[in-house]
Amino acid sequence: MVIGALDFELFFILLVVYQVKHYIADFPLQKEYMVKNKALEGWAFVRPLAIHCGIHAFLSLLIVMAVNPTLWWLALVDFATHFTMDRIKAGPRYLGRFNDPTTSAFWNCLGFDQMVHHITHYFIILQLALH
Repeated sequence: MVIGALDFELFFILLVVYQVKHYIADFPLQKEYMVKNKALEGWAFVRPLAIHCGIHAFLSLLIVMAVNPTLWWLALVDFATHFTMDRIKAGPRYLGRFNDPTTSAFWNCLGFDQMVHHITHYFIILQLALH
């Protein structure tokens, strides 16, 4: 498959837009309540984590609707993968047990988390560029 100049331009613009989206949703819009409570044990983590992932999904939905509204379901993909990855990263029985930022394990877990989020965005961008 040959990518045309317009497709390549759209692809590049979406890469930048998704980087900005990820920064905004993961940092300025992720409040202390979400950061602290998405690591809780039991089911107490669900609400703060769902709010955080809902912000990601909503911003993805805005982007998708601007490019191709028929692919609205990609926002659900963003929600589901973000929810799953963040729970694995924060859950005290999972990677959340490596929560000391002075260790390399913490940074490896954070890097893995960010990589999964970016790969999810690449998948979404690819769907938007191909359809």
